[in-house]
Amino acid sequence: MDDWTPHRRDDGELLGWIHPSGDDWVGVDILGRTVSDAVDWLVAEEILEEHGLAWLADPWMLEGEVLEDDRDPTRVRIVEVTPDHDGIQGRIVVKVDDYGDMTRPASEPIVLAWPIPDRLRPPRAGDPDGFTL
Repeated sequence: MDDWTPHRRDDGELLGWIHPSGDDWVGVDILGRTVSDAVDWLVAEEILEEHGLAWLADPWMLEGEVLEDDRDPTRVRIVEVTPDHDGIQGRIVVKVDDYGDMTRPASEPIVLAWPIPDRLRPPRAGDPDGFTL
């Protein structure tokens, strides 16, 4: 990450990084995922701007044992993303999705390594959605 340049919105919020790839540049989002091919610097900036951060609020699926009933995968929400910084390992913190139910007890946070591990992914067709029994 030494050659990664942070790219921020106008308000200072980190959107990701741009790093060299030969004579071109590659955009990487806040979760550490590559979001562009090797392109011109300005194109990499545009792609990061378009990619934005709104998708962080979407539901995600966490595979592997999460709950006592061992559902697999489990629907979660991202509550924190802290990239690697100054030699300190980053982390991604998720919680089991409560579907906005304020009366439900808060779930324990689940701490994952950064960049995004394979077991955390966007929902796919056939995943449990919490609304269908």
